Amino acid sequence: MIIKKNLFLYRKGKKTIVYDVFYKADTTPKPLIIFCHGYKGYKDWGAWNLVAERFAEEGYFFLKFNFSHNGGTPNNSIDFPDLEAFAQNNFSKELDDLEDILNFISSTNDFENELNSKAISLIAHSRAAGIILIKASENHKVKNVITWAGVSDFKARFQIGSSQFNDWREKGITHIENSRTKQLMPHYFQFFQDFAANEERLTIKLAVQKLNVPLLIIQGSDDTTVTELEANRLHQWNSKSELEIIKNGDHSFGTIHPWKESQLPKELQKVVEKSIIFLKRSN
Repeated sequence: MIIKKNLFLYRKGKKTIVYDVFYKADTTPKPLIIFCHGYKGYKDWGAWNLVAERFAEEGYFFLKFNFSHNGGTPNNSIDFPDLEAFAQNNFSKELDDLEDILNFISSTNDFENELNSKAISLIAHSRAAGIILIKASENHKVKNVITWAGVSDFKARFQIGSSQFNDWREKGITHIENSRTKQLMPHYFQFFQDFAANEERLTIKLAVQKLNVPLLIIQGSDDTTVTELEANRLHQWNSKSELEIIKNGDHSFGTIHPWKESQLPKELQKVVEKSIIFLKRSN
C-alpha cells in the first residue's frame, strides 16, 4: 500500500491545504473517497489513519485533508498552533477548501492511472457532514455521500438570542476550550456573520432535499454531541437516503486521540464496513 502523508496543495492568495493519500499502486483507476474532519478536528485525529488504510485495502483511493483554517499549520497539523486562523474560519471557507480539493484531485496527473475522478464519494464526520452535503448538492462531480454522526442544522448551534450569543456579538470574539490541549480556541463574530450572509446556501435541509445522489447516514445510538434526532431529520429530508444506527456508538464511534491500538474500535469498524458495503452497492 502506498501512503503519502502531509502533501501540500498550494493556492494563490489562500492558505495551503495539507492532505494525505492512501492507495494500492496497481495502475488501476480506483474510486476516490475524500474524507473531511469535524470541528476542532484534523486529518490525523484518533483512528482516521486506520480508517484510510481499511478503505485502501478494499480498492479505494482515499484522500483526507485538513481544512485550511482548522488551526493547524503545514508543519504542525495536530496541536493548533495557528489560533488566529481558527478564529477566522467559517463554513464558506470550508466549502471553498473542499471545492479546491475536488478540482485538484479531478485534474492532477500526480496519481495518474491510480484514481477514477469520475467516481468521487465524500465522507465526513460531525460538523463537516453539513459541508459535504452542501457541496454534493452543488458539485456534480460527487457521486455518493456518507455522513458519520453528522449535524443537520448549522443555525441552531449559534443559539441566537442567548446571553452567550449576545456577549459574542458585543465583544466580537468568544472562546471554547479544547479538552485535549486545554487551549482556549477563539471564534470571531465573523463566523456568524458569514453564516447570516449565506444562510440559504448554508441551510443543510435545503441541500439534503435537492441531493440526487446516494446518501448514507450513520449515527451512534449513544452520541450525546449530535443526537439520533439529527440523523432522523437528515433521513426524512431525502427519501432516497439510508440510515444506519450503530448500537452503543458515541460521537467518535469509540475512537479517542491518540489512538494507540492497531485495530479500529468495534463501533468504528462497523461504521467503516457499512460504508464500504454501501459504496460497493452504489458504484
